[in-house]
Amino acid sequence: MTNQNILVTGGAGYIGSHACKALKAAGFVPVTYDNCSTGWQDAVKFGPFARGDLLDRQRLAEVFEEYQPAAVMHFAALSQVGESMREPGRYWRENVTGALNLVEAAVAANCLDFVFSSTCATYGDQDHVVLNEDSAQLPINAYGASKKAIEDILKDFAASDGLRHVIFRYFNVAGADPDAEVGELHQPETHLIPLLLDAVDGKREALTIFGTDYDTPDGTCIRDYVHVCDLVDAHVLGLNWLKDGGEDRVFNLGTGDGFSVREVVDQSSAVTNRAVPIVEGDRRPGDCTKLVSGSNRAVNELGWKPTRSNMETMIRDAWRWHQNTDGHYQK
Repeated sequence: MTNQNILVTGGAGYIGSHACKALKAAGFVPVTYDNCSTGWQDAVKFGPFARGDLLDRQRLAEVFEEYQPAAVMHFAALSQVGESMREPGRYWRENVTGALNLVEAAVAANCLDFVFSSTCATYGDQDHVVLNEDSAQLPINAYGASKKAIEDILKDFAASDGLRHVIFRYFNVAGADPDAEVGELHQPETHLIPLLLDAVDGKREALTIFGTDYDTPDGTCIRDYVHVCDLVDAHVLGLNWLKDGGEDRVFNLGTGDGFSVREVVDQSSAVTNRAVPIVEGDRRPGDCTKLVSGSNRAVNELGWKPTRSNMETMIRDAWRWHQNTDGHYQK
C-alpha cells in the first residue's frame, strides 16, 4: 500500500472521527467523506475533508479521482433502530443504495480494499444463543437488514471484481477519546451513556428506561459494550490484514460481557458520584432482549487487544468528554 490515503465515509461522525485519529496515528492519511447530516465538520481534525453524499455518484467519482485512496473504511449510515422501524424506505435508500454507489465507485477506481462497519443487529433477537460470526443472520428491523444487505453486496463484488473486504459486526459502542479531542454527540441523542450523562448533568430531566419486563435478571435489556477506541483499533488492524494479503473475513467486536441498562445506570452513578434520575417507559419496537458476542476471532486472528472496554473506563472517558467540551461541535 504505497498510497497512504484512506477514504473514511462518515469520518465526521462519532466512530468515524475516532477512526481518523487512529489512522493518522498509524501513519495513514484519513480523507473524510461526509455530508454532515449527522456528523460534525468540527470533528474532522486528522486529515482532508471532502464534503459529499453517498447518493451523489458524480461527487464520489471526483473524490476517488482526486485522492486516489488505497482503501475505503465505510462508517456512514443511518443507525437508529426505532427510526428504521418507522421509515424503512429511508434506511434501504440511504444505507444500501449509498453503499452500492460507494462500492461501484471504489471498483471503478481500482480501490479494492474495503473495511465495513456492520452491526450485531444483523443477528436479530436470538436469546440464549452465543453469537459468533457463523450465527444465523435474522435481522428484526430495517437497520439490521440494511447492514446485512451491504454485507451481501460486498460478497457479490468480491466474486465479480475481486473486492477484498473485512466486515466488523460490533455491539454497543461507548466511551470517547481519552484526550477528549473527539467524542460522541448525536442530535437527537439516542445512545444510553450520553443520555445518562445528560440526565446526571441536568441537561435532561431524566433517563427513560425503555422496558423493565424483559427476561433478564433485572428486567432490562442486556448489551455487550466496546470502547470506541478499541473498536477503531480493530479497524486499523483489519486494514493491515487486507494490505498483508489476508482473506475476506467477518469479525465480531465485543467483549462477551453483557451489561443491563440498570447496571450501566449504577456504574454511571459510581463514576460521576451523582444519582441518575430515571423514569420507566414501555419497550421500544425493534429492541431485542440480549445481544452479547461469543467470539474471540478478532483477538485470535487479528491480534486485537481491547484495553479500554470495561464499563468504568468507558463511562469515565465519556464523562471527561462530556465535561471538557463547551458546546461540543458546531455544524
